[in-house]
Amino acid sequence: MRILIRNGTVVTATGASEADVLVDGERIAALAARDSGLADAWSPTADRVIDAAGRYVLPGGIDAHTHMEMPFGGTFSADTFETGTTAAAWGGTTTIIDFAVQAKGTSLLSTLDKWHAKADGNCAIDYGFHMIVSDVNDTTLKEMETCVDAGVNSFKMFMAYPGVFYATDGEILLAMQKAAATGGLVMMHAENGIAIDQLVAQALAAGRTDPVQHGLTRPPELEGEATSRAIALAKVTGSPLYIVHLSAAQALDAVTEARDAGQNVFAETCPQYLYLSIEDLARPDFEGAKYVASPPLRPREHQPSLWRGLRTNDLSVVSTDHCPFCFNEQKELGRGDFAKIPNGMPGVEHRMDLLHQGVVAGELSLARWVEVASTTPARMFGLYPRKGTIAPGSDADIVVYDPTARQTLSAATHHMNVDYSAYEGMEITGRVETVLSRGRVVVDAGAFHGGAGHGRFLERELCQYLS
Repeated sequence: MRILIRNGTVVTATGASEADVLVDGERIAALAARDSGLADAWSPTADRVIDAAGRYVLPGGIDAHTHMEMPFGGTFSADTFETGTTAAAWGGTTTIIDFAVQAKGTSLLSTLDKWHAKADGNCAIDYGFHMIVSDVNDTTLKEMETCVDAGVNSFKMFMAYPGVFYATDGEILLAMQKAAATGGLVMMHAENGIAIDQLVAQALAAGRTDPVQHGLTRPPELEGEATSRAIALAKVTGSPLYIVHLSAAQALDAVTEARDAGQNVFAETCPQYLYLSIEDLARPDFEGAKYVASPPLRPREHQPSLWRGLRTNDLSVVSTDHCPFCFNEQKELGRGDFAKIPNGMPGVEHRMDLLHQGVVAGELSLARWVEVASTTPARMFGLYPRKGTIAPGSDADIVVYDPTARQTLSAATHHMNVDYSAYEGMEITGRVETVLSRGRVVVDAGAFHGGAGHGRFLERELCQYLS
């Protein structure tokens, strides 16, 4: 199918231009300047012409951090690969990279097979996998090489959650050595879980059980300390390092210092840390449980540092850490004991819109919006230029975006399989109008035209900032 998108403003990481885009099948065939006259020549051969006048034409968003059907604390995150990727498409995200979760005592390869079985034939958009490494041993280290060969070349480890995902400094060092040798990328959840568990135990013993205690027992200093420690281990091993869901100014300071010294350290943040705060965790009547995630929401004073980090590229990517648990059936598990509240928040549908508010507020340029939401994730995780840009030969993952539309975020209208919105009632500017995934129109004019099975697994190349 040939689709012509004309009269729009094409926005990529290098800037904006008045241009028309021709899609042929699954790929972008050509771009032409508005005054070239080529669109008039293309129009008679197009099966569909989309008039994007007054609209931005963007590369599809890439959410490099999601958790569909993730097991946690005796339950599972509420979005399946079908519902979660459908919601992502509604919000202008055309690629996700999800996490295959190794349980202790199991192998990486069996874990990868299990996640392929969950996702295969069920995704509405394209997808890849990272691997969570929770059990470091000789077999695991050998299997990391096989994973790299299979296009799963990023490995998440945890300095938090003792007894579940936690890795010792020695185990982290071994995995980093293997990553350095194979070209893999270590992704780190950097919080000092040993110290945090003591603070949690002390709070519960003192009868402090409300959701806000989740934030108070995970202070930003312990995120900063763990980030610094992870950076030191990466320096010793020569491994690149990617800090996931960075939330605190102390952690950002450590990343900035390492990057200024020339170390291959990268970091992402998430919309919740840019817009929400510990005040939300303190909402009465257990409402704060909706906002329990790790790292926790921070005091608002951290937010200007995060926005600045995005502008300076010390924060390179914005992902969601989408891990939704329903309030009524799942978050309730922690009523009376904040430590039992499933950790995670929904967000995959609203990332592009929320970042656009940064453009509206002058925090980000248009090009930087596209860069942190699409282009840098594509390069970071070995998908560029197939993904992350609008250029001839790239996949036709395209979003037509109305920058002046107004909408109010609400659980009543979102498409994620969760019974609340973390941004309930938030009025925002901008809305996704049309979404193409590999040349197929999957969202258009308020209707979904995609379906499970359209999305394909992406075997990824190595991190393109290291080659």
